[in-house]
Amino acid sequence: MQEITGLFKIAEILRGILGHFLPDPQLVDICMSLINIGAIFTIISLTAVVLVYTERKVSAFMQRRSGPNRVGPGGTLQSVADMIKLMAKEDIMPAGADKWMWILAPILLFIPAAAVFVVFPFDNKAIFADLNIGIFYFIAMSSQSVLPFLMAGWASNNKYSLVGGMRTVAQMLSYEVPMVLSILGIVMLAGSMRMSTIVAAQQHTWFIVLQPIAFVVYVITATAEINRAPFDLVEGESEIVAGPFTEYTGMRWALFFLAEYANLLAVSVIATTLFLGGWNGPWLPGWVWFFLKVGGMIFLFMWFRWTFPRLRIDQLMSFGWKVLLPLALLNIIVTGIGMYIYEFFS
Repeated sequence: MQEITGLFKIAEILRGILGHFLPDPQLVDICMSLINIGAIFTIISLTAVVLVYTERKVSAFMQRRSGPNRVGPGGTLQSVADMIKLMAKEDIMPAGADKWMWILAPILLFIPAAAVFVVFPFDNKAIFADLNIGIFYFIAMSSQSVLPFLMAGWASNNKYSLVGGMRTVAQMLSYEVPMVLSILGIVMLAGSMRMSTIVAAQQHTWFIVLQPIAFVVYVITATAEINRAPFDLVEGESEIVAGPFTEYTGMRWALFFLAEYANLLAVSVIATTLFLGGWNGPWLPGWVWFFLKVGGMIFLFMWFRWTFPRLRIDQLMSFGWKVLLPLALLNIIVTGIGMYIYEFFS
């Protein structure tokens, strides 16, 4: 068990207060679960607001313009104003939509995007759930986002939405395989799927040094998995409007939006944990190093978006199966040979 600090101490204090008023331990557990869900939703929402503002400033910097500069000092409240405007919009359902499937799609997309955060080691003393199958849990949760996209595309009764949903299935299934194989090389080196063990194994040498091919494959496949440029064919505006999101408005569309930035944060956290040593670093506290590395990865993904042109669907599929998959398999073979040679001579 990891020592609880900071927010974890606050959670224990709240549990003690609830235990004083609620004699049944099961009621306390239910209340704490609801509080935790609300806390995760709030944190992801606030993070999305910050990331949207950051991305606007990054894109403005790359395009030699100022970006948001009207609402709040330096435009810092522009994302808040956009969020308020979005919440005030009318919730419109298409006349021919499959009602319950259309309603459930954004909810089912957001749940796994938020659920993956419970296994992330933000510090050696700050882990919600240090599962011994943490990597498997992340892969399982991240793969659940395929179905909600297809549900949204089918239920909207819109040809653009349906094409976008079908593209999502093809793209995510194609890039899920090399991403898992790139992570497998890390698991081979660390000898564990526990996140904290993988970070501890990088105290002296980060795995990006030992697994450069895996890192490149992971970054490319993660970009495709979260549907960001140059792999944003799911919502290619010039071809299929907004893809599966075309018929969504208001808070339902906002859930898709929140899930996108939650996934951006999640893949950046995983890259930091698996390849960049997690919280390991000199002088500064571990959590500071962790968030600095995560911020660097987020900037990298934003840089990709505003630098590379969108691929065609045939180019995207060919690149995944003909380039990334062989590279990932080659990396596993090289890793296995390297481990055998190291053990033989040591």
